[in-house]
Amino acid sequence: MTNSQEKTITIDERIEQAREAAHQAGETFGKTSPEFAVAMETLEELHQEAGHQRSAKPQNSLERYCDDNPDAQECLLYDT
Repeated sequence: MTNSQEKTITIDERIEQAREAAHQAGETFGKTSPEFAVAMETLEELHQEAGHQRSAKPQNSLERYCDDNPDAQECLLYDT
């Protein structure tokens, strides 16, 4: 396969792979082993990255404008 033909792996697929690897490490080496600890740490980091990706919502042009100009009339919020 060339680079353009390779399948892109999503973060959810990587999490599933890491979960399986952690499960295998736990069964093979025991849940107190360094191998299991590394596998669990990898899984935790992937979960954190997935959370960051979900929360990193791109801003639209009005949101960017209001970040730069919070006192502009278009950006004022009123309580009703």
